[in-house]
Amino acid sequence: MEPTPDIAWQHRAPVGRATIGDQLRRHARTRPHKVALVAYDTAGARSQITYGELDRRANRFAHLLLSRSIRRGDVVAVVARNGIDVAALYYGTLKVGAAMSPVNVMFGEREMREQLAHAEPAVVVVAGEFADRVTAAAPGLPLLTFGDALERSLADQPDTEPLADVDEHDVAMLVYTSGTEATPKGVLIQHRNYLISTAPAWGWGLETGPDDTWLFVMPFHTISGLGSMTTLTLMGATLVLPAGAGAAHSLEVIARERVTVIAQTPTFYLALAGAEAFGPGVVGAVRRCLTYGGQVTPAVVEAWSAAAPGARWGTYWGQSELSQLGTVGWFSTLDDVPGGDPTWIGKPVTHLEARVVDADGNDAELGELVCRSPSVMLGYHREPEKTRHVMRGGWLHTGDIVRVDADGNLFFHDRLTDVIKSGGMNVSSQEVERVLQAHPSVLRAAVVGRPDPVWSEAVTAFVVPRSGAVPDRDAIVAFCREQLAVFKVPKAVHVVPELPVDAQGKILKRELRALELPR
Repeated sequence: MEPTPDIAWQHRAPVGRATIGDQLRRHARTRPHKVALVAYDTAGARSQITYGELDRRANRFAHLLLSRSIRRGDVVAVVARNGIDVAALYYGTLKVGAAMSPVNVMFGEREMREQLAHAEPAVVVVAGEFADRVTAAAPGLPLLTFGDALERSLADQPDTEPLADVDEHDVAMLVYTSGTEATPKGVLIQHRNYLISTAPAWGWGLETGPDDTWLFVMPFHTISGLGSMTTLTLMGATLVLPAGAGAAHSLEVIARERVTVIAQTPTFYLALAGAEAFGPGVVGAVRRCLTYGGQVTPAVVEAWSAAAPGARWGTYWGQSELSQLGTVGWFSTLDDVPGGDPTWIGKPVTHLEARVVDADGNDAELGELVCRSPSVMLGYHREPEKTRHVMRGGWLHTGDIVRVDADGNLFFHDRLTDVIKSGGMNVSSQEVERVLQAHPSVLRAAVVGRPDPVWSEAVTAFVVPRSGAVPDRDAIVAFCREQLAVFKVPKAVHVVPELPVDAQGKILKRELRALELPR
């Protein structure tokens, strides 16, 4: 009889393990000349790297990290804009068994200090433009700066695969939540999440494959950025990194690179459709338009259908704790959307088991979305109590309130923390926001509950006016009364020039709740 294999050893050895870095090595062997990433700088210069080149450069980064005593279980932080070298550093980090933790380049010194102190990185790799800020925020941390000196150090390293003890259960990334509600949490995500769940779900759910060319504007410091880059490179696609998200530049890049897939907010598609260069000769190669954070308008769908007649629309939902992807829904026209409901987020992807439950954990038509999946995070970094709370009862509690119909379609209602409890009634902030944004003078709106001695929480609206408009608060309230139950109507409307947002454009409602407002 054959001896029983050492299963734990087999999962760590290259012969049988499943790690993200191993997949890059396989691409380097099977598709060495396929372009992995294309990047543009602010001057318009274009650079690219193939999968073979990316693997060799990642290996050089890995050997450099090993020479700095970076080992399995360490954290490597990076403070830099999207770029080819950040992707190479990421893969080099994973190849030595360390985890990547990207930091928002928009952070000030205080925010940077707090995240770096929480992440406890063994080294910070930083773009030169942010080096002074990082040094001021964390003067005791070892620093590597992208530039000539780092290039010389990399040139001295071999480009062969490093010998390292890495396991599929090791943490690949430490990504911080957006912090729209409270202090950002560090989400620990293992290699296995992407290899056995997230990437396959993208293949089946988002129809992703090696023939895709993605316009990639999601910042790497978010799960949508680092996570999508991981999935797309695992699948052998091509990522195009523009210098910014402006309409004119984006359209130039889309045309030049023959982009086939875009994933962005409805506002982005609206801006592109309104640009002078927009048309079949520019976006005609696009086959899938993925969107999140709201539904595109009929006018935008019509404009894109005329310019890219072969394109389909996809709506999706996900979160960091699920290694990104949770639900997907496809439509060619808005008539395909179930019930014409703009809150539709599709159905669970193949690797996700989902329930909608009430406060007592019973199945419900409207309630919190709870999930099980191989893509569920390992936990929150240094937050055991929060981890136990969110993963209680054998389910990941997403904190999102959804409605489910008889066909299993899910409709986003609100964040649990954003449901306003006013006068004993529950008010969906998103429902009120949709009504406000239908007012002709309102461009964007955010609604929060603020402490009130009478109502417990008062429904409070913040609106950004459309260009040239002067919103009348009384008229806006009257407009809401026509379409909302009386307890949902804002008790106060504040006109503001802009709303506080994070790098992904998510509204920071915690800042609105904390504002000092005139009485």
